Amino acid sequence: MSGRITKLLAGGALGLGLGLGIAGTALAKTELTMYYPVAVGGPLTQIIDRMVADFEAEHPDIDVNAIYAGNYDDTRIKALAALKSGEPAELSVLFSIDIYELIEQDAIVAFDDIVETAEEKAWLDSFYPALMENGRTRGKTWGIPFQRSTIVMYYNKDAFREAGLDPDSPPATWDELVSMGKALTKKNDAGQVERWGVMIPSTGYAYWMFGALAIQNGQVLMNGDGNETYFDDPAVVEALQYWLDLSREHGVMPANIIEWGTLRQNFLEGKTAIMWHSTGNLTAVKDAAKFDFGVAMLPANERRGSPTGGGNFYIFKDTSPEERKAALTFIRWMTQPERTAEWSIATGYLGTSPAAYETEALRTYVKDFPQAAVARDQLEFSTAELSTYETGRVRKLLDDAIQAALTGSASPEEALSSAQRQAERLLRRYR
Repeated sequence: MSGRITKLLAGGALGLGLGLGIAGTALAKTELTMYYPVAVGGPLTQIIDRMVADFEAEHPDIDVNAIYAGNYDDTRIKALAALKSGEPAELSVLFSIDIYELIEQDAIVAFDDIVETAEEKAWLDSFYPALMENGRTRGKTWGIPFQRSTIVMYYNKDAFREAGLDPDSPPATWDELVSMGKALTKKNDAGQVERWGVMIPSTGYAYWMFGALAIQNGQVLMNGDGNETYFDDPAVVEALQYWLDLSREHGVMPANIIEWGTLRQNFLEGKTAIMWHSTGNLTAVKDAAKFDFGVAMLPANERRGSPTGGGNFYIFKDTSPEERKAALTFIRWMTQPERTAEWSIATGYLGTSPAAYETEALRTYVKDFPQAAVARDQLEFSTAELSTYETGRVRKLLDDAIQAALTGSASPEEALSSAQRQAERLLRRYR
């Protein structure tokens, strides 16, 4: 049965056939089921399959069955459904922001309760601190960063040259994003826009993009205990007004909704000169772009900043001690510096530890392709992604408020004040 200890008898039949009465050697084999999200374009399943195969070749006593379950929300739902059905997975890569829900449902075990050796304990502290903000709470480590990202700014250097802009000086401030966006916006003789200056996606992960704008304006969206939000703070309201003004006042971005799932293609087809998107798209853009492109940190207003994003490894609580140790062995193997470097190069996701960027492979890659260092360097200015108790409901409140403002059905202040009141009702009992 998947996820349970099985016994493989080696040599027993031969011993019986020879009538020698020699007992066969029993090899304990631990089977692990891992739910894994595939939410960003690229051949991620093939990469994970190859890594799992390499792990199993080095660890013949452990089998890992990777189940690709859709996006992050789909994966969480399926993993928790399996838990409730009595056929739980042993580990999963889920949203880093799922931490409070998983703890509340008593679904996961803290890594501090599994690690034993000094080396294992040191491993828990080997990752970038900014990435651990969504993995630690209550004084313990619950999630290990793996498929992690920040939002970065991709820009078309050829379009910059055409507009008379320095292709090596992308916008570093909100004001420059507006002024350069106007120069980059291109219209035909009929006055129709052929190329927009900038696009920020407002579906899929609108709350994530908005978290960047909020911190750039000097305000985080929530506290560190997951039980308080600041959606109606004046700096947050001002950030949403700026997002709206990019289209309505400045005319550098399409009005209404910009789809997360098609934005990369819009950028590759030259329909926008700048896009904000996950660094997890970096390798796909690198492989497909027919033009010279750059990658930069997001622009600042009061300060620079981007929330981190992506998925962490979790180990589920309904596991045997043997399964937990096997899961820990697998996760440590997957997060070794050399392997993290391989993963980062193949996908564009962050190398999750400083040691990964000291490997020869990633040092060489960054030297030849400096765009790969931007997300890492931005970690200095990064904050935790929006994560609270009742995460799904709170996040939807904010997403709905953003949509209401961008589509003109409510002002930024009205939309965010309503979201804050409702979030307050949801989170009050956790304080």
